[in-house]
Amino acid sequence: MQPKYNRILLKLSGESLAGSATHGIDFDTVLKICEPIKKCADMGVQIGIVVGQGNFWRGRSSGKMDRTRADHMGMLATTINALGVADALEQLGVQVRVQTAIAMQQIAEPYIRNRAVRHLEKGRVVVFGCGTGNPFFSTDTAAALRAAEIDADIILKATMVDGVYDSDPKKNPNAVKFDTLSFMDVLNRNLQVMDSTAASLCKDNKIPILVFSIGEPDNIVKAVCGESIGTLVKED
Repeated sequence: MQPKYNRILLKLSGESLAGSATHGIDFDTVLKICEPIKKCADMGVQIGIVVGQGNFWRGRSSGKMDRTRADHMGMLATTINALGVADALEQLGVQVRVQTAIAMQQIAEPYIRNRAVRHLEKGRVVVFGCGTGNPFFSTDTAAALRAAEIDADIILKATMVDGVYDSDPKKNPNAVKFDTLSFMDVLNRNLQVMDSTAASLCKDNKIPILVFSIGEPDNIVKAVCGESIGTLVKED
């Protein structure tokens, strides 16, 4: 198999790391997700990863808590996930670095764009934690921002569903899946690909997004090799 893309930004949801549990990290599941990431790295693909935090914390559903503080808690949760992914990759023999948008130098490098690119050029996987480092921005927006900064060819968004539908397929058995979409379709129809800030950032920087299921982790390899899976969002 030959990779279609030279440099990718992989967005992993926090929920995907919990496996069959509803909370926390299931390390066997993380290893299964990291095995195809290793395959891609072995093919010479340069890989940046942004992780979510939904398996630990959802700031937007924190009720009466101050939103800024709740988002800071979410950023710390992404760091836990980033360290878990890094540990699994290292156990598989992959060179990896964790960079965080909030300084915590005892456990991770601070995010520095040029250093991140240098790691990628040397074949190291870079896992980005703490989102953008700012409250009120999602980890989807962090993925779009990091993808633009490192000049990624595409964002691969690994989710709990196999693509983008016109309605929630869990609630509507007649929901229709899209093979391709434009960014204007996503924004005008308010489709749940990613939040509007992230989608606009990708649109402005002409970064395509491929949404696919992480239920079969080897879909990561298929996506990198350009196989027809999931839903591709791109410019018209």
